[in-house]
Amino acid sequence: MFGKRCALAGTALLAACLATPFTPALAAEPVPQAAPADTPPAVIDALERDLGLTEQQVVTRLANEQRAAAVEATLTASLGDSYGGAWLNADASKLMVATTDAAEKPAIEAKGAEPVVVTRTLAQLDGVKAKIDQAPRKARSGASLWYVDVTTNSVVIVAGQQQAAEALAAAAGVDRSAVQLTVSTESPQLYQDIVGGDPYYIGTSRCSIGFSVTRGSTPGFVTAGHCGRTGARTSSPSGTFQGSSFPGNDYAWVATPGHNATPYVRGAGGSLVAVRGSTQASVGSSICRSGSTTGWRCGTIQQHNASVTYPQGTVSGLTRTSACAQPGDSGGPFISNGQAQGVTSGGSGNCSTGGTTYHQPVNEILSRYGLTLRTI
Repeated sequence: MFGKRCALAGTALLAACLATPFTPALAAEPVPQAAPADTPPAVIDALERDLGLTEQQVVTRLANEQRAAAVEATLTASLGDSYGGAWLNADASKLMVATTDAAEKPAIEAKGAEPVVVTRTLAQLDGVKAKIDQAPRKARSGASLWYVDVTTNSVVIVAGQQQAAEALAAAAGVDRSAVQLTVSTESPQLYQDIVGGDPYYIGTSRCSIGFSVTRGSTPGFVTAGHCGRTGARTSSPSGTFQGSSFPGNDYAWVATPGHNATPYVRGAGGSLVAVRGSTQASVGSSICRSGSTTGWRCGTIQQHNASVTYPQGTVSGLTRTSACAQPGDSGGPFISNGQAQGVTSGGSGNCSTGGTTYHQPVNEILSRYGLTLRTI
């Protein structure tokens, strides 16, 4: 009988338990050895609740996402300059891989993915977005956010008014055929007042521990940059901000000498969820975040490389997700299939009516400050 024992049995047995393979080609390939060996029950339960799935659908989805991440990494390298991005379909049963070179279609199919021939490479889309990032601040302030959308092979500008979106595109001097303009009431705000994973304090303010790290022999954690400036002191645990960047970025790291940096994040019901690495999950993958206001909440990855305009300034390079959050959740960890993804920056909406939340990718923070992620 299919149940949580199958879900928790480990990667090899997990693949055997699946009722629906990712694709025949992918199912025949070895499951990546770096994949999580176990899936905590709290993760299964939260994905069932927030994505409206059955237990079997959750486990099937997680296994498909693990394989998709490995295939995406392989094809990103092999396609080189023609690579146009990759994404999963709604139920994560199929990985689409974009290329500008139709001759690459057999190579993509050979890996079990579905090729999509597009006009622009991912590098070209990133270049368009970079121009928008560099547009005059006045023009950027009129838009809520902008991001590379690999599913439409375009860069999307979201603003409260069409005129503001058009003004930003014009000010950036980008090719309008590469840009989509969207009018939305979405208005990102920072989650700063009370935050979790586990909380820490900066004076009378609270933020959340993102992921445990070390720098040499010094333990600490990464968090959101808007929580504190370099040199700021923390308590519970006691530490000092060693580096902080906001706006532009939204990341920081805090050194906590004398404390034990553990390879866990706080899951549903106070459970511990193991951190096993920091491989970036594909667009369309499920993802969960932890926060002291709303607890353990899950959704899917909508886009990577989004630039978001908060009242305090623009932050670039964020990942946009459908996981809800509310004020007080800033700095907390985002994790997918045991892989650290990032720390909560801000968002819009709430967990009663639904919302959108952004995270700062963790690998950028690790690279910037020379940190080592604590893992199992």
